[in-house]
Amino acid sequence: MDFNGLSIDQAPPISAPLRFFLTAPLFGIFAGIMLLLSDSASLMSRYSLDAIVVTHLITIGFFGFIMLGSLTQMLPVLASAKIPKVTQMTFVSYLFLLLGLVLMVMGLERSNATALSVASFFLGGGFLVLVLSLFYAVMKVEHLTASIKAMRVSLFFAFVIVLMGVFLLYGYAKGDITQLHVVVANVHSVWAIFGFAGILIIGVAFQVLPMFYVAPRFKQFCKKRIVWIISFGLLMWFVLNSYAPAYALYAKIWIATFFWAFATAVWVKFNKRKRPISDVTVWYWRAASIFLTLGSFLWIFDEFFKYEYIVMVGILIGGGFILSIMLGMLYKIVPFLVWFHLNVMGYMTIPTMNEMINKTAAKVQFVLFILALVGFVFSFYMPEVLVPSSLAFILSMAILEYNIFAPVWIYIQTKKKKPDFDMNAFSMT
Repeated sequence: MDFNGLSIDQAPPISAPLRFFLTAPLFGIFAGIMLLLSDSASLMSRYSLDAIVVTHLITIGFFGFIMLGSLTQMLPVLASAKIPKVTQMTFVSYLFLLLGLVLMVMGLERSNATALSVASFFLGGGFLVLVLSLFYAVMKVEHLTASIKAMRVSLFFAFVIVLMGVFLLYGYAKGDITQLHVVVANVHSVWAIFGFAGILIIGVAFQVLPMFYVAPRFKQFCKKRIVWIISFGLLMWFVLNSYAPAYALYAKIWIATFFWAFATAVWVKFNKRKRPISDVTVWYWRAASIFLTLGSFLWIFDEFFKYEYIVMVGILIGGGFILSIMLGMLYKIVPFLVWFHLNVMGYMTIPTMNEMINKTAAKVQFVLFILALVGFVFSFYMPEVLVPSSLAFILSMAILEYNIFAPVWIYIQTKKKKPDFDMNAFSMT
């Protein structure tokens, strides 16, 4: 691993990201249970309540928690960014998002306007507290890298989609579902997937692939231009989709082409690694490249089918691309955090990062996850596949929770012992 350029002395308390990471798989399990209790017919419509609930258990409960937890850790380490009152901000954000998402699910399932109104406040507040804190921190960074620039753009899209999300949820609370609601929902979903999550993943890849996998660095054109090219495409799509829908396809082709180019670049770089050792995290990156390619092209062709396959696009890109990357990175980030923080405290005789994760359990989790995704796609044509696919997804998330908690348990047990080397001896007085 290459730690060159990291400001490890700026790392926040380990509790800041871990509370997000440990909670995310629980929402994944909850989403799987909701899928198990639903039917494929209702899930095929993106506007059905079942589909909305499951989608946001994944996008907010998993994507949101993992992304915010990762940014809390990565911005100080990658860019020496100082997040104001990071401990308090992360705790408030975590608590608001947790309460908000639970109330949102209850409100939608029971058509409870009060729960939805309160949920819009908590979710909006929870996201904005941390997104604005992160944006403030990243705007203060002086040494700008390609990763930091991408994070800036990603956080801008995050801010916009949060405002859109509050508007949409408040609309459900008031029962005011107009044509504007549908238009905003469309922009909200596309900018969330490609603008917030997609650009963030691209920015993280610039730093993570060389650091964790000793892969070749991205070319300067890609690092300097790709984020702006995609951002331009998203803005162009917004304008065309709003005022000239007949031409929105061209913007879709623009966006999908450059995401496909990124997927291809990731695949090629893994083939050119200096140490081509394969593990489950490499499998996740490769799977993400395949799903992103399939999803991007299906997103284009779906224009000719009147959005008949838009939910399938969401499964391929949201589940196959974004979720795969996050699962793979959790297996790297959580052991690294535990190893790093214990070393800083003077503990030397601790398991290595590779030893903290049960490799067999991780491989089983990967297989179950891929089978679940493929099953969800086929459930459009074979409804009987939905039940085993949901069970596979639930079990996959349960194993993930175990695999994340295992390093944390090592951290808890190790801290009960006396450090091998007292780092306080070197503190300034």
